[in-house]
Amino acid sequence: MRKTRTVPTDWRLEIERSGYYPALVIDAVAAALGGENAEAFIVHHEATFDPAMEMRRHITVMLLTGTRLVVCHTDEHPPTDPDSPSHASTTTDSIQLGNIQSVALTRVVSNPAQYTPGSLPSELVLSVNLSVNWGAVAHIDLEPAGCADESCELDHGYTGAITAEPLTLRVSEAADGPEAVATMLHFANALSDATTR
Repeated sequence: MRKTRTVPTDWRLEIERSGYYPALVIDAVAAALGGENAEAFIVHHEATFDPAMEMRRHITVMLLTGTRLVVCHTDEHPPTDPDSPSHASTTTDSIQLGNIQSVALTRVVSNPAQYTPGSLPSELVLSVNLSVNWGAVAHIDLEPAGCADESCELDHGYTGAITAEPLTLRVSEAADGPEAVATMLHFANALSDATTR
């Protein structure tokens, strides 16, 4: 395993380096940041496959300021017909630090018996649980409602809980490189520390 590395300090350069519509993404992030500076950030560019097995690229930029978590997500969309151009959609969200309920970081370590302190994990999964719903996705857990009378046969409807879907990012050394893992670790630690303010 490799020891912790230095992390990038300029989010604009990292967006440029990703090569994914940098002018669009930088403009959206700068507008969302306003006059604040980023204390820590992560730029995560990845490809996914939709149900039709077409590749879609997207980028997520998360920046931590003194008061907020700023999240920018940009997706590209294929043309609706051969004569029309493709397009991209960019969403920015500014979340007050007080709305962060928890920051969970899963570390995957190869050959844990040989782990040495300060070594980078081979993979990280960051989950940020918010008291506000990120996007429109939530988990709904339902179960039949009942009463204290065990012999009761009435329909009491359902009871359950709605839980907001966490904001999740995954990086691995194999897919993204050790620098991305180091940057994610730095960002997760800074975000976790910020929730204690």
